[in-house]
Amino acid sequence: MSETMQIASLDGAGGFEAYAAGPTSATAGIVVVQEIFGINPGIRQMVDGWGALGYRAISPDLFWRLEPGVSLDADKPDEMQHAFGLYQRFDVDLGITDIAASIRALRAAGCATVGVVGYCLGGLLAYLSACRTDADASVGYYGVGIDGKLDEADAIAQPLMLHIATEDGFVPAEAQAAVHARLDGHPRCTLHDYKADHAFARAIGSSRVPDLAALADQRTADFFKDNLY
Repeated sequence: MSETMQIASLDGAGGFEAYAAGPTSATAGIVVVQEIFGINPGIRQMVDGWGALGYRAISPDLFWRLEPGVSLDADKPDEMQHAFGLYQRFDVDLGITDIAASIRALRAAGCATVGVVGYCLGGLLAYLSACRTDADASVGYYGVGIDGKLDEADAIAQPLMLHIATEDGFVPAEAQAAVHARLDGHPRCTLHDYKADHAFARAIGSSRVPDLAALADQRTADFFKDNLY
């Protein structure tokens, strides 16, 4: 059963909503971090999936400072352009602050351990959550811009898994190589490559590659089971 959860921002700017699912008695929680399309049906489906596995799962509305309640379809050109406009205005540092507030809210609700999983923009934010927050485990799918934040990798204190699309139109080969060069030898990092384009593991839509999405999602499920229980 899904619901809406209210979360107070850590910077005193107000509060925001998070789509929530799963048992309120859960001892492990997961923060699902959106793409640039907001808390759309695909993200809600992912939250519901984690909830069905027994986690307390939430997806915070990270665009609340710009346009609360965004829900866009990547397969519609006008909505894609709307999403890119929001992305260009988005403050990554404030986004991490809001993820930290979401982690805190899950802990306050009784979750002893909390993981973070994100996609696209959320993939970058999941990586930065591993660097900057107290998340117990983090997973990033085809994160855009991680190569520009590799100077923060020394701060990774808990397990991090990254799913990399080798034919990603938004993450060039040299950026992927930089991520591998910096993180392959990191004791807390696990990287997986997939011969696919960006967003291959999106829950719904034309970009989804079902067999590769299933493989990546199973690896994520096993990773969280190992690190959150």
